[in-house]
Amino acid sequence: MVKNITKRIYVILILIFLYAPIFTLIVLSFNKSRSMAVWKGFTFQWYKDLFQNESIMNALYTTLIIATLASLIATIIGTLASIAMNSMKKMPRAVLMGITNIPMLNADIVTGISLMLLFVAANYTLGFSSVLLAHITFNIPYVILSVMPKLKQTSRNTYEAALDLGASPVYAFYKVILPDIFPGILSGFLLAFTMSLDDFVITHFTKGPGVDTLSTMIYSEVRKGINPEMYALSALLFIGVLVLLAIINRKSNETNE
Repeated sequence: MVKNITKRIYVILILIFLYAPIFTLIVLSFNKSRSMAVWKGFTFQWYKDLFQNESIMNALYTTLIIATLASLIATIIGTLASIAMNSMKKMPRAVLMGITNIPMLNADIVTGISLMLLFVAANYTLGFSSVLLAHITFNIPYVILSVMPKLKQTSRNTYEAALDLGASPVYAFYKVILPDIFPGILSGFLLAFTMSLDDFVITHFTKGPGVDTLSTMIYSEVRKGINPEMYALSALLFIGVLVLLAIINRKSNETNE
């Protein structure tokens, strides 16, 4: 009995430390006062000002474009890589999977600096395209991680039976393999989109002047001073990422079932 109570208290404390700052930020986004210390009533003014702020809207547009393009391209490359790796022998596949997992285990700051140095060494101008390439690079492993388990569950006999019945390799893949692995592909896309939407460190090192995503713009604005519009923006980002993660978890559960 005492042990169970201790576990519950421990879990509650963890949740408080993790989510109390976020809950405070969301509450402050509805505060009429610009001061965090004074509550002057409930308002939607900061959300209204947020959507009328041209620089924030431009950053939002850039963020969504980069996240969408990076996720789509990473999903295509990651899916093709997964299919190729799945057809390999055990040892080469294990080596490639280990190499694939390195970017996910690597610190973001190391990945960001490495990509920045690569672009500089190649005389590649830092800007929108460099951020897009960086996001594609770090998203591919997450797609592979989502697609590979589903490929392992797919029976190759069904695909070979379709070939024996006269289907072309492309048609057999489209009709037999793709429907089976689609939940994994969708989960990989959503996970890549979430990671791209939420990234700050790698974007900060690979972006050029005049290019800002929401995360880098929030960082720049907070350095100038606390603006209530940033509370509203951060609250919307948190809710958006939370919804995406809920969808990803649901798709992952469907995939495992």
